[in-house]
Amino acid sequence: MSLARGEKMPASSKSINCSIGLLAAGILGVLLLAGLSLTLSEQARLRFGPPNPELGLRQRLFLPLQLIFQAEELTEPADPLGEEVQFDITMGESVPAITGRLQEAGLISSPGALNDYLLYSGLDTTLQAGKYTLSPQMSPVEIAQALQDPKPTQAVLSILAGWRAEEIAAALPASGLNIAEDDFIRLVYNPASLGSVSGELTDLDTLEGFLFPGVYELPREATLSQLIQTLLDRFESEVSPEMRTAFEMQGLSLSDAVILASIVEREAVVEEEMPTIASVFYNRLALGMPLASDPTVQYALGYNRDQETWWTNPLSAQDLEVDSAYNTYRHPGLPPAPIANPGREALEAVAYPAQTPYYYFRAACDGSGRHNFSQTYAEHLANACP
Repeated sequence: MSLARGEKMPASSKSINCSIGLLAAGILGVLLLAGLSLTLSEQARLRFGPPNPELGLRQRLFLPLQLIFQAEELTEPADPLGEEVQFDITMGESVPAITGRLQEAGLISSPGALNDYLLYSGLDTTLQAGKYTLSPQMSPVEIAQALQDPKPTQAVLSILAGWRAEEIAAALPASGLNIAEDDFIRLVYNPASLGSVSGELTDLDTLEGFLFPGVYELPREATLSQLIQTLLDRFESEVSPEMRTAFEMQGLSLSDAVILASIVEREAVVEEEMPTIASVFYNRLALGMPLASDPTVQYALGYNRDQETWWTNPLSAQDLEVDSAYNTYRHPGLPPAPIANPGREALEAVAYPAQTPYYYFRAACDGSGRHNFSQTYAEHLANACP
């Protein structure tokens, strides 16, 4: 229907045309918004990586927009001249609490921007509790990545009582220390190259026996000399003046006491038997009897490739004939140096041995690790397992 000049359009037609116009504008707006969203999403993807696939529709639409507007706060360091700081994340700590503390530490400028990035990337669910070394010279995005993998600032070396030097060396790679096993062994058996050794340990031919067992936390950058000195310092502090006096009262020098303690350490399975085992060796030494200790033979034999151990067990009759100054079946008296690194309990057993009439001991047959002690060889033979 056409309208004559001057004739007005019906109100219903105007309403329809208006609705059509609004609908078209709405569709155009949605298309423009969708196009803008796709453009911003692609920009965010290129700049900040792909979004977390677990994001909801609303988050997929608005988080890229927020990241683009906050790009400078996310990619620029808080302080290009700032110094490193230690930053700890505790188990169960919330993301807002972490980002708030990052701002307090001067590591980021905007906790909100970092929260958005963590949510967008999915890194908010993978932050790891631990100790971190962070720098305000890092961008917030770099800090977010760093917080996924805590690196210990301290190396931890555990030395078990009764280990020989080679076993300590084998533990170095897993400790976090950048010290070569071969370098460690060379220094242990040539301590003069250390330069300065504290206290009574200045004239040792070997450091075997004086590398005190325990758990050590050291800087990851600690040198070989620093490690060795730390172990020797622990020995000096653990072996008290009273213990040294007790060694002298037993007729032993410090070195001889450590040698005997290293044998006691390797012989004993149950700690409370150490003073009794020490008494057996004292009794043998007093009569000039050979110590006849299996661990000294094991030390002389060295690494057993078939058993993959430094301590061959069981020993054969042929093993007991090995030609070595450490073979206490063939050579009376103490061996020339310690065979392992004894702990405090073994050293105390040598300082304060039990007073017994025993000259022999052998493992009990019940698998308990305990020993049967005897005064005569006939009793010793009678204690053999069936």
